[in-house]
Amino acid sequence: MTAGWAHAATGDASIARAALQPPPVILDPSADRHGDVVRLFQGIPGIERAPNGRLWATWYANNVEADEGPDNYVVLVTSADDGATWSAPVLAVDPGGPVRAFDPVLWIDPNGRMWLFWSQAHTFWDGRGGVWAVTTDNPEAARPTWSPSRRLFNGVMMNKPTVLSNGDWIAPAAVWKREVRLTGRRAISDERAIALTPDEMYSNVLRSRDDGESWSLAGQADVAGRTFDEHMFVERNDGSLWMLVRTNYGIGESFSTDGGVTWTQGRESGIDHVSARFFIRRLASGRLLLIKHSPPEENRRRSHLTAFLSDDDGKNWKGGLLLDERFGVSYPDAVETEDGMIYAIYDYDRAGERKILLAVFTEKDVLAGETVTPGARLRVTVNQAD
Repeated sequence: MTAGWAHAATGDASIARAALQPPPVILDPSADRHGDVVRLFQGIPGIERAPNGRLWATWYANNVEADEGPDNYVVLVTSADDGATWSAPVLAVDPGGPVRAFDPVLWIDPNGRMWLFWSQAHTFWDGRGGVWAVTTDNPEAARPTWSPSRRLFNGVMMNKPTVLSNGDWIAPAAVWKREVRLTGRRAISDERAIALTPDEMYSNVLRSRDDGESWSLAGQADVAGRTFDEHMFVERNDGSLWMLVRTNYGIGESFSTDGGVTWTQGRESGIDHVSARFFIRRLASGRLLLIKHSPPEENRRRSHLTAFLSDDDGKNWKGGLLLDERFGVSYPDAVETEDGMIYAIYDYDRAGERKILLAVFTEKDVLAGETVTPGARLRVTVNQAD
């Protein structure tokens, strides 16, 4: 199910149509359009791992200007040697022109399908956005077969879906509460804007009860100060849901006791953070893993990306494995393997060195505050633009 939207009275119908069209999904990306040598900007990565150990990584890029906005496209790469080497792009989602593809997410669902989600909007933000996806049943293959692309719902989805104990899938998508920018990231509001009704402009919960075939709006939270939302869910041991949301002061929170339909009034979570994406997920051990920025008080910037663990549903955090202390590291995503290894991906210096990096570690390393597990490693280069 695609959530409804309304076109403004002054709206431009061609703009509306352009962002709703299926983008080209290119299975043989060219070096002169999508290769390392042409990228001026890259970041916001995601990661997954197939049962046979094949790793997949995605991010979005721009080879027209070193920024987010028109001409952004998504690329997908793979590694068959545990991240030692990575392929050139094996897939690209590239709408071209004023419609951009951005914020890609990789996720292997309980049925073994791998999803590549991305968001799509006219220029930087058109007031509506839209989450799209392709899937493959054989993520173990170097060149898997992909489904046709389809639009799932309005908004932007930055993080992986969550499978609840009752079998429901919930996805975190947001219709940004921001001015419309149809001519680039730094443009002012445009009266041709596509306008959504205000009831969609929240941290939304999209639910599927048929393995992703259809999605519907289950509920939404309103957290004051939210900035791009980038929310994530945790199902707590008492069955309630905990939503954490990016805000202009760090991380806000809201709770639901009815499966995500209604949410408490948003508030500060008490987790110290800068305004940036974080990562939280329940591990097979039952602990929660949190990857966030922990910069010194005198330098509140995107630095000191650090992993922590909680034994009590986030009331207290222990350990602290410093993944990368440099300014300019950001946007972690992670996946846990069957043997307890954690693969965390993040970006560094998006318009400068333009690196995508990988950290591999275990809970033992997080608790020790250093890599003590054989095979653990930090700052592994996945990709660097030339």
